[in-house]
Amino acid sequence: MANTREIRRRIRSVENTAKITNAIQLVAASKMRRAQDRALQARPYAEKMQTVLGHLSGVAGEPETAHPLLERRDVNETTVILITPDRGLCGGLIANLERHTGEIVLGPDAGGSGDISMIPVGRKGGDYFQRFGIDFRASFQELGDYPGLAETQPISRIAIDDYTDGKVDQVMLVYASFVNTVTQVPVTVPILPVEPPASDEESSGETQYIFEPSPQEVLADLLPRYVDLLVYQAVLEAAASEQSARMVAMRNATDAANDMISDLTLVYNKARQEQITSELLDITGGVEALKG
Repeated sequence: MANTREIRRRIRSVENTAKITNAIQLVAASKMRRAQDRALQARPYAEKMQTVLGHLSGVAGEPETAHPLLERRDVNETTVILITPDRGLCGGLIANLERHTGEIVLGPDAGGSGDISMIPVGRKGGDYFQRFGIDFRASFQELGDYPGLAETQPISRIAIDDYTDGKVDQVMLVYASFVNTVTQVPVTVPILPVEPPASDEESSGETQYIFEPSPQEVLADLLPRYVDLLVYQAVLEAAASEQSARMVAMRNATDAANDMISDLTLVYNKARQEQITSELLDITGGVEALKG
């Protein structure tokens, strides 16, 4: 058994660790609520844009000729936009994202998508996949805890330009979808070519829209905005997932540290009791020896 001095040193070390994890938990909890609200508030706008896009695609003509972002072609080059945190201490969130993305870009079926390049958003994903020699078309870091559309637009614009120029034939978006505070699910969303949702014939029959100057021109203006929105929504979801995962991970770490302190305190008390008993026995033995 370790002596009491070593045990006291370990207790102080664990107490300092618990103070750090508790402070990180409090900071993450304060950021988590705002990040969650931003992610949830953006969902209705995205759903409404999908509805309008579905109606437009039904009246603008054949998707293949209506706009270049709707054009489908043989996949020879795929770009994966991976959104990960810039910092760690998020529990298994980063590892789950890396594993999920690795199945796409490094798995046995990766060759079916032709050559694969990446646009990492966040330091952790870029640092991980850089060691595999994957081509990075661009890299983005430090978007902040509450990124706006102006910070995410350069990401989507690179993807749009590469697709319209014929440099890539498919663009996929990988991020952690926010479900609730304890659940974040890695998802893959194909964003280019744009797949307009099927329009509801019944609802479209009830409401007649008038598009000016024409459905084709409105669709041409809406599609880039739609891609911008998909990337922006993914970044908001990733930010909410990051803060939620960090808060839960630090809370678990603080609880584990407190449990360890309790166990070490019990060990320390036992060691101290043994030391006192040993000293009493030595004193008693010395007294008896003097009497003899």
